[in-house]
Amino acid sequence: MIKKILVPLDGSKLAECVLPFVLDIAPGLGAEVILVTVTNRTQGFWPFEDASQPKEIRLEPQAVCSMEEQAGQYLNTAAKGLEDKGVKVSKEVICGKTAQEIIFYAKDNQCDLIVISTHGRSGLGKITHGSITAKILQSAPVPVAVIRPPR
Repeated sequence: MIKKILVPLDGSKLAECVLPFVLDIAPGLGAEVILVTVTNRTQGFWPFEDASQPKEIRLEPQAVCSMEEQAGQYLNTAAKGLEDKGVKVSKEVICGKTAQEIIFYAKDNQCDLIVISTHGRSGLGKITHGSITAKILQSAPVPVAVIRPPR
């Protein structure tokens, strides 16, 4: 029985194309929808006079909080359409590597289904760009519904 549906979102229209599908299935199942976005804590390099000697810098804590707050605001907006239709929605902002964190979250939180979109790349495009969806399909501890966006 499906009680928790995990929906990874990255802020793109492509990722959001799964929301109508989720809205179609969640109410009938009485399932909770968990919207997740994964952000990275950014590290970078600051150029000094001698460009061959970069000095690593880290974002100030306020900048990291701001990134996480923005991600949370995005999830609140994405959740509104589901909540307006009576679907129970939880939202999580996670820091880390996207595919790995989604897989860990699904396992640690007893999710029953992951619903994710795909670019539909194949061949060289898939190899050179990698695929979060492919990594999740290979390692997810639960079934994964892959939604291809309308053309």
